[in-house]
Amino acid sequence: MQLIIIIFLIFNSLSRLDLVTYALFENQIDLSFFEFFKVFIFGFLNDLVTLSYFLIPISIFRCFFSKPNKYLLYFFYFILVQALCFLMVSEFTFWLEFSTRFNFIAVDYLVYTHEIIGNIRESYSIFIIFPLMFIIGSIIYYKIYPLITIKKILLKKKLMRLVLIIAISTTSFIIYEPKITDIKDNNFLSELSKNGLYNLFSAFLHNTIDYYSLYQTKATDLALKDLYTKIANGESLNRFVKYDGPKKDYNVILITIESLSAEFLDVKYEGKNITPFFNDLIKQGMYFNNFYATGTRTVRGLEAITLSVPPLPGQSILRRENNENLFSITTILNKENYDSKFIYGGYGYFDNMNYFFENNGFKIIDRNNAPKEEVVFANIWGISDEDLYSQVLKEADKSYQNGQKFFSLVMTTSNHRPYTYPEGRIDIPSHSNRQGGVKYTDFALGDFLKRASEKPWFDNTIFVITADHCAGSAGKKALSPEKYHIPLLIYAPKIIKPAVIPTLSGQIDIAPTILGLLNISYESKFFGNDIFRKNYQNAFISTFQKLGYIENNRVVILSPAKEVQIYDLNNDEIFDDKQIINQAIDYYQSGYYLFQKGDLKTK
Repeated sequence: MQLIIIIFLIFNSLSRLDLVTYALFENQIDLSFFEFFKVFIFGFLNDLVTLSYFLIPISIFRCFFSKPNKYLLYFFYFILVQALCFLMVSEFTFWLEFSTRFNFIAVDYLVYTHEIIGNIRESYSIFIIFPLMFIIGSIIYYKIYPLITIKKILLKKKLMRLVLIIAISTTSFIIYEPKITDIKDNNFLSELSKNGLYNLFSAFLHNTIDYYSLYQTKATDLALKDLYTKIANGESLNRFVKYDGPKKDYNVILITIESLSAEFLDVKYEGKNITPFFNDLIKQGMYFNNFYATGTRTVRGLEAITLSVPPLPGQSILRRENNENLFSITTILNKENYDSKFIYGGYGYFDNMNYFFENNGFKIIDRNNAPKEEVVFANIWGISDEDLYSQVLKEADKSYQNGQKFFSLVMTTSNHRPYTYPEGRIDIPSHSNRQGGVKYTDFALGDFLKRASEKPWFDNTIFVITADHCAGSAGKKALSPEKYHIPLLIYAPKIIKPAVIPTLSGQIDIAPTILGLLNISYESKFFGNDIFRKNYQNAFISTFQKLGYIENNRVVILSPAKEVQIYDLNNDEIFDDKQIINQAIDYYQSGYYLFQKGDLKTK
């Protein structure tokens, strides 16, 4: 048992050292002996707590054997070493993508094994990494082999050991809270001090979050009243949104681009901008340069865009039960005889997208609908953006030929690891890096709009281009707004005049803004508002557990254990502002309450 403890603690310490070295190299943390000391001391404490849980099944197993079979014992240690090597490599690759230890995203990835295993296979040289990992693990095992001893231990002693371990782990479960090891000045340091295995199981167990038990609240009636006063000027979320003049029968193509951070618009690769087309398009359309994604996952962005609701803690509504017949943008557009479609480059079963959109007014066009002869390139996540846009054009043509107005919600996949795409399109080879994924995405968008401009429906179509979320959300703060900054561009050369709109806004404002451009009056249940009509400016950002609210250059962060933090965007000063805290609570508590009660449904 002592050898198991030593192996477990050494591997976890080496993994932490590996991640700290990388974080230092990437300037995520500063070189500070005191900070490093805290990371490794707190990390060791978290490793010990995790170890107490880890030893329970081993101790139970040992109770069944008076004297363990030596070959079984050797095999156990070999598997243990190989598993810990695999865990180290997995955590490092996870940090490369998300700059955190394992979290709820890792849990979701365990559900969609086909895509995740395929993504790993296409992204990394696994035929080099896995054999090398196996060899290193085997060498480590060879070194510890002489230390493996076979002893006959009395059942009484083994039971006492089991009781002690259970007592320690139970005590840890009751009184220990990993938050006490958080290093509040830098979220990266807090993540490094955690134990990835503990985080993984914790995320699995807390996949559903009850707002009322974990977050700061106020009387529900008061929260609802204050919210209605702010966004609806009335006694209910239901209000009539009135636009003067005739409706505009424009088509709408809403393109949600995978992981298109606003910062990419300024990035250069070998001296050249990686979004040349998008940058030129900004001059021709209406660009919102102070716009934010609500979350860190595709489903969170799609939720906000279609439903105009703030993010609920835990899972996105797309993946929750009882998510049918919700009030959404299609509730209005379908009444106006629009042909509404969700067009996705991958398989829509992923993240429950097909079920959600089918039950909320959309027809589904996903990878299954793309004929093989029309697909030039595909990877594990879906068909290339060019091929996806070809399907968008085809579906638009169908609607137009049937005399229907159309609304297409498009979700791309190319700007995602493994960053593979058709060769010869751009000057960065496929499977090179994120910059190549972004530049190909930009190229495909330009090619699409060029092809669309030749269509008879082009002059009567509004193109809305945004992102589902940023390429990465981790920052030094628990929630860093710059990590949620995404572009929003509305392009329609015959309809929209070029302009730059600096209004602070977010994804929940897209649906009402589109309806405003169409001049449609409607009964609304949206939490967001038409950006051009809002008499206040705000935005929402979130992770799985942390809920952020931005207004008046201040950020409120609501966290479990009823914690509240507020800081100034300009100088990072932390202070208390009860008014803006109350507004954050109004939105999040009311959103949770109304969804749970079913009041966001249309029937």
